[in-house]
Amino acid sequence: MNASMNATASMHGKTVIVFGAGCRGEGWNNGKAAAAAYARAGASVCCVDLDGELAEATADAITQADGTALAVRADVTDSASVARAVAETLSRLGRIDVLHNNVGVTHMGGPVELDEATWHLAIELNLGSVYRTAKAVLPHMIERGSGVIINISSLASLGWTGYPYFAYSASKAAVNQATVSMAMQYARHGIRANCVLPGAIHTPLIYTQIASQYSSVEAMIEARNQMVPMGRMGDPWDVANAAVFLASDQARFITGVGLPVDGGQSCAMVPLK
Repeated sequence: MNASMNATASMHGKTVIVFGAGCRGEGWNNGKAAAAAYARAGASVCCVDLDGELAEATADAITQADGTALAVRADVTDSASVARAVAETLSRLGRIDVLHNNVGVTHMGGPVELDEATWHLAIELNLGSVYRTAKAVLPHMIERGSGVIINISSLASLGWTGYPYFAYSASKAAVNQATVSMAMQYARHGIRANCVLPGAIHTPLIYTQIASQYSSVEAMIEARNQMVPMGRMGDPWDVANAAVFLASDQARFITGVGLPVDGGQSCAMVPLK
């Protein structure tokens, strides 16, 4: 069978570096699931997180499932820290085929409620992480003449989600266009760049970052399920599987896109009855 006809999104022989691979809370978040999904598809994975223990936990989950992974601590607001993580990945795994940016934080409030320090922090984390990681990884990809960048954005980058996400929406919208810019600038170098835009996803973070907007946890779950035309939230594996596809050779002619993974949220002007 011609390789281009293979229907499996294989990552065998590839090395992926995932920034934001740790999971705070029980279960799986988008970053941890992405790291595991890349490994399940055959990739070697460097799991990077600000919390080294969380990075280790993700790497351990991969190795216990017979995958190949290492854990590295790095601060995406510090260029030197990011550069060290990239250098360690190259030293121990030999190459980087995919850069996956999962770092993101939500802060509730509009311009009136947000203090300036929080505004700057949101930009540094959500957008600055993409800048710093790309700055560190792109020279290696350019030298090799190939590579893929996957940025995890948000449906909040496209429109109002019902939450006061001024800083988050603005910074994730910037991530979308930064992705397009990289896709176009480096296309002739054999490098692709795409975004995944999750909608309502059931992750541990909703209990710490969003639950305060509702009268109870049960009310939050019900309301978020009803946001989605399919009648339920997605889970981190939905986001992870989309990322693996976009990073794989199955998506070799796809670059500069923002792919909503949202159960139809981006298509609906009103909730379905």
